[in-house]
Amino acid sequence: MSVAGPLWLIGCGNMGGAMLRRWLAAGLDPAEVTVVTRSGVGVPEGVRSVRALPAGAAPACVVLAVKPQQLDAVAPTLGALNPPLLVSILAGVEVEALARRIPAGAIVRAMPNLPVAIGKGVTALHTRDESARAVAEALAAPLGRYEWIAEEAQFDAVTALAGCGPGFVFRFADALAAAGAALGLPRDQAARLAIATLEGAALMAAAADVSPAVLADRVASPGGSTREGLNVLDRDDALVRLLTETLAASARRNAEMAAAAR
Repeated sequence: MSVAGPLWLIGCGNMGGAMLRRWLAAGLDPAEVTVVTRSGVGVPEGVRSVRALPAGAAPACVVLAVKPQQLDAVAPTLGALNPPLLVSILAGVEVEALARRIPAGAIVRAMPNLPVAIGKGVTALHTRDESARAVAEALAAPLGRYEWIAEEAQFDAVTALAGCGPGFVFRFADALAAAGAALGLPRDQAARLAIATLEGAALMAAAADVSPAVLADRVASPGGSTREGLNVLDRDDALVRLLTETLAASARRNAEMAAAAR
């Protein structure tokens, strides 16, 4: 893979580091990458690591991967850089807020989720600059699936669903295992069964030509044990209401962060 010039990664924490390792595995030349991080740790071998912005010409692409609350600390050092492309993965920080702090030829807002570390992630993308789409897609493709979001206002919902979603799935897996243990299974065995069940069901749903709702009905024979369990989840839309409330809470927090960044 190539981004047609040097790439600077600002921040190399869990998400930034996971993205970088996937890019390198996809063929990005380590010599083209500079990581700017205060700690100087977690940088893959062969990649230049510095604690302050290097002198010289601006890179072709700057990827901003610090925590959202660190934006105002790093923006002044980037403000005079004026890179051709700025890609930001900062949750809750809108394009306009980025543009005021860090002038760039084009800005892409991206929201990857944790499974990008294994190339099975979801990355939501938004930009006002059509010229930036090809490079953004080149960066997102090695991470898994990517989706363009036409309206930036939808990013709060996308972040709640896909960005935060792995955390909710992990919690569901743990709850499924705990429920199995409550029926008498050894806790470690229940955990293995729960995770394997989620993995198989997710792969099956991804390959199916029908919706998960249809798959659920297909596996639930009338009067059978699966149907009895689904009746609990479906009663008064209990599961839908719980997840709607969960995502709404995350979306509200995203909106609060966006307001603070403005």
